[in-house]
Amino acid sequence: MARQRRGLPVNGVLLLDKPKGLSSNHALQRVRRLFQAQKAGHTGTLDPMATGLLPVCLGEATKFSAHLLEADKVYRTRVELGVITETGDAEGEVIERCEVPPLANAEIEAVLERFRGEIEQVPPMYSALKHQGRKLYELAREGKTVERAARRVSVYDARLLACEALAFELEVNCSKGTYIRTLAEDIGHALGCGAHISALRRLKTGPFTAQHMWTLEALEALPDQAAREAQLLSVDALVEHLPILMVDAQASARLSHGQSTQLDGLSLGSGELARLYHDAAFIGLGVVKGAQEIAPKRLLSTVAIS
Repeated sequence: MARQRRGLPVNGVLLLDKPKGLSSNHALQRVRRLFQAQKAGHTGTLDPMATGLLPVCLGEATKFSAHLLEADKVYRTRVELGVITETGDAEGEVIERCEVPPLANAEIEAVLERFRGEIEQVPPMYSALKHQGRKLYELAREGKTVERAARRVSVYDARLLACEALAFELEVNCSKGTYIRTLAEDIGHALGCGAHISALRRLKTGPFTAQHMWTLEALEALPDQAAREAQLLSVDALVEHLPILMVDAQASARLSHGQSTQLDGLSLGSGELARLYHDAAFIGLGVVKGAQEIAPKRLLSTVAIS
């Protein structure tokens, strides 16, 4: 007999404003406890130093969190010139100090242009990527360095927001897998003086923006469970980029049994994913198997089996 999960069956997505100094997992666990949720997961980590948008998936939403892992991101960061640290951010040990030449905005812009578009990045040693089963940051803390293959990422825009003699602020719109610390280090190297970041804030991930984020303190101040749950986005908010298919009761029943079903007028190509709805209620994702045929891909546990 399966062990019953502790907690409440809370389903939805919370847009959390992760505070500085808290790991993504610790922030996730605080949200889970606050909502008394049976299950929770996030959609891509933020470093403890970083703040900002961390979508937290509760209950059924965890089934669809992978769709946000692939999403583009927007960050705001402060780049400190003339100081190189072992982690690429302000929390690491200083390993080198360099003289910073006088830099005009135009000179910085010229260098930024070289980092827009598709670029190659070597992931930092202080990252959660694995080498032979161990996380790179674990090896780095032991003083070890291993070869890392360069990865191709996309920087759609790197916009200069403000500039000082020894620092500047950037807003970066980029693809998944882009390390802002590494980007800052590479820009600093190109400027001839080295760099690290002293602040990092995520403003956007996929369709979600910072506009509707909640801090932990604001959530704790809400009067009760109902008030907190009212702030959750629906489960299907994670897959709004997918086309919609409406199914009738018979098709919904077949899908709930793991069987494919025929849908008249299906215009999607083979292999395409779609959101499935019955009576305006989201029931999960389906995948097109052929002409007029859709099969279940990932359904909500609450879809009735009859």
